[in-house]
Amino acid sequence: MKVLPFKIPKSESTSLYIQEDCGTALYGKLHQHEEIQISLVIKGSGTFIIGDCVGEFFPNSVFVIGENLPHVFKSDEHEKEVHMITVFFTKSSFGGQFFDLPLFQNVQQLFNDAHLGIRIESDIEEIGAKIIAVNVKDKLGRFIQFLEVLQLLSSSTYKTLSSLINRKKYAGLEGKRMRDIFQHSMTNFHKTIELKEIAAIANMTPNAFCRYFKQRTNKTYVNFLIDIRIGNACKLLRSDNEMSVTEICYKSGFNNLANFNRKFKALKGVTPTEFRKRH
Repeated sequence: MKVLPFKIPKSESTSLYIQEDCGTALYGKLHQHEEIQISLVIKGSGTFIIGDCVGEFFPNSVFVIGENLPHVFKSDEHEKEVHMITVFFTKSSFGGQFFDLPLFQNVQQLFNDAHLGIRIESDIEEIGAKIIAVNVKDKLGRFIQFLEVLQLLSSSTYKTLSSLINRKKYAGLEGKRMRDIFQHSMTNFHKTIELKEIAAIANMTPNAFCRYFKQRTNKTYVNFLIDIRIGNACKLLRSDNEMSVTEICYKSGFNNLANFNRKFKALKGVTPTEFRKRH
């Protein structure tokens, strides 16, 4: 299976493809596909990368990911059960002009914003119930439920995630290279990752790697790695009240508490201690 692009295994007669992932892990490799993706996390937590955005997912998270936007959901290693339902479709799934009808004006805006990746912030329970219903209906019922999902999504409050639109279709060597960079980073973020080490993964010199990564993600590799580490710290702060902030600092790949506090506040707007109190 090629890492990039990723082929959704649906037949030509299938307008909607529903995928239900149940197990101890999700497909944790960077990939992209021509379909728009609506995903509901029912169980499990972990780290996501959507475009150039790194964040955390947990139960009752809903995402909309536009076509050809690179992304990955990597579940935490300690998770015993992960459950996600995803709806795949294209703008032409129901005919080339279907979503151009005036009544889909709000949906069209949703699709435009989905090019950056979307995280839904309101009406989560109602949207989640509708997504689950899409998975169990017959073909007509599935279509009706799907339209209701789109209606709810387009009227909900949501946050765009990525800071750039990158519709480039990765393939071949470049696809493998980006996959390997992300995979190594997400697996080893809690350790010291030297620039020459990650550059070697990409089969580049450090200087060439820095330029390459910045051009494709709109951020430096150091800042990308900090995003992953802060995301892990947030998960630990939410889930483990017994672990001290100092322990979380070191478990997340930082080797200096003052630097951890400074980077955390710069990204989250509050200190780790304040974040724990709020959550």
